[in-house]
Amino acid sequence: MKHLVFHTNFHDLGTFTFPYPNRPLNMNTHFKACLSYAIMLVVLLLNSPVQAQPASKSKPNIIVFLVDDMGWQDTSVPFWNKPTDFNRRYHTPNMERLAREGMKFTNAYAMPVCTPTRVSLITGVNAARTRVTHWTSPDKDKNTDFADAALNAVDWNINGFSPVAGVEHTFHGTALPEVLRQNGYYTVHSGKAHFGSTGTPGSDPLNVGFEVNIAGSSIGHPASYSGKANYDNPANGKPNRNAVPGLEAYHGTDTFLSDAITIEALKAIEKPVTDKKPFFLYLAHYAVHVPLTADPRFLNKYLGAGLDSTEAKYAALIEGMDKSLGDVLKYLDDKKIADNTVVLFMSDNGGLSLSPARGGKAWTHNLPLKAGKGSVYEGGIREPMLVKWPGVVKAGAVADQYVIIEDFFPTILDIAGVKTAKTVQKVDGKTFLPILKNPAYKDGKRGLVWHHPNRWIAAEGPNIHYASAFRQGDWKLVYDYRQAKLELYNLRNDIGEEHDLAATNPAKVKELAALLTKQLKAWDAQWPAFKATGKPVPFPDEVALQ
Repeated sequence: MKHLVFHTNFHDLGTFTFPYPNRPLNMNTHFKACLSYAIMLVVLLLNSPVQAQPASKSKPNIIVFLVDDMGWQDTSVPFWNKPTDFNRRYHTPNMERLAREGMKFTNAYAMPVCTPTRVSLITGVNAARTRVTHWTSPDKDKNTDFADAALNAVDWNINGFSPVAGVEHTFHGTALPEVLRQNGYYTVHSGKAHFGSTGTPGSDPLNVGFEVNIAGSSIGHPASYSGKANYDNPANGKPNRNAVPGLEAYHGTDTFLSDAITIEALKAIEKPVTDKKPFFLYLAHYAVHVPLTADPRFLNKYLGAGLDSTEAKYAALIEGMDKSLGDVLKYLDDKKIADNTVVLFMSDNGGLSLSPARGGKAWTHNLPLKAGKGSVYEGGIREPMLVKWPGVVKAGAVADQYVIIEDFFPTILDIAGVKTAKTVQKVDGKTFLPILKNPAYKDGKRGLVWHHPNRWIAAEGPNIHYASAFRQGDWKLVYDYRQAKLELYNLRNDIGEEHDLAATNPAKVKELAALLTKQLKAWDAQWPAFKATGKPVPFPDEVALQ
């Protein structure tokens, strides 16, 4: 049917259907019909009250730009009250642009390691409840915990997330992309997935609600970032199990991995852009996870600045990731869809701070924050987070209210206008839409929980094994299971967690320990036991009473 649409500058007045849909439009033939319809419209308008209404706006496009292992300070954008030495080291002009045009979150949190963060993001559920508290292996039914001398390994969901019920050692839930797909969004995954182990439904993003999957699988890091190496690093003539799949078009080329997944992501959203359909793009970089492969476009800049080869490679990976962000923003501008696209930038855990994997001294790469990836101290969980939403988020805004990764689920559904989502799981996250609309929003009563009852690596480090933490307001409680020790910090005065105030604030310790214990028990969180006695580790409130 051919339609003639009349518009004014304040609202749509009406739509007319021609009575001869199978004929070419001819104004001589249809003049009388058009005139009669127009007269009818005028009569209706003159006899009806007219109220001005805003033009209807299509659902916003949504992009989640997730970086792997990027620390809070691994950018030229300062997320503290002053720039740090690390802010001066890195060059991320596109993050700077995103901060200028959007909102900077100074207290944004993820889990200490990758898979728990990713599962919480797509389900809205805290890791303590999902029981996906550690990184999942590409191999099904393999526990990635290192053996510990004092504690037995807990029975956690070693196979990660599953969109299908009944899969052993998985958390079953309804994933964010599936909800968005059911509500009219075209859903695209590009990059690192790491939702579930090989051989389980959650290992394939196509099973999780994405209509397009680019380079996503069960692997947690790439074998190589090099196109010339086919994003692989064969051993004994056999492909590496961490070879990045699905990018054969770039094999043997100079295309760096960060670019390949960006190029393909932008190709994939051409369809919804052309069809004028809202899209959800989950662009999850493998960068800046090891192996630290030098991005040749940026390496010499950092070598020339005096960084050692390891740190120069890391910095080049950071800038290559930032270039990807710039390519995305340019695409939105070129397609004239930037004003109706929400961009959420986040990292999945704190920056890696091991040595010799990183140059320099271990546990110093996130200063002024303490520790790094794997730890429940701030260096392992506090993230660089930016959100741009033209017309809603004030440009250059800064929000100090704390948020956590499971909040992305309800927030994105709010952004998409999904009022009632049918999910298998109960959602723990809290929408930060009020913060996007008002950066001064405060809720000091809310409690945040981190639960990592696992041994991450063979080496020891500052609370990188068997620890939980709880934040409420400016106060943070840290629980070391093996020492049965509670630590208390005031983050407003001591962001580096250098001054343990537990001894001088026993009432606050008791209060927060009770809240943490109550939440862990309510979520039926898994809990370790001592090898020597078989007895469970005491809960935080039991330690606080001693």
